Amino acid sequence: MRIRRSVARFFAALVIPAISAAAVAYFGYYTIWGTRGLMALSTTQARLAVRQEQLASLKSRHDKLQHRIKLLEPGSVDPDLVEELARSELLEGAPGQVAVPRNSR
Repeated sequence: MRIRRSVARFFAALVIPAISAAAVAYFGYYTIWGTRGLMALSTTQARLAVRQEQLASLKSRHDKLQHRIKLLEPGSVDPDLVEELARSELLEGAPGQVAVPRNSR
């Protein structure tokens, strides 16, 4: 009876540390190897760098287009841009047509 009680106390004393160790092991595993753990951090950072380059490219293209739009606003139309747009539209023509630009002297 005495041995059974001491064994029961021994296992009762180990229950809380065992549950705590299991919880630490579980969360520790997912901290390192989980889908958002430390091992996935490098791939996420690489994807972030690629997306930041794409964003910078899109921003520069947006700024260029915004500048062209400002040049075509009423009251401040840039004649060179109008000529460029007209030439690009007129020289495309219809399928099968050939347009030859003339040199103006």
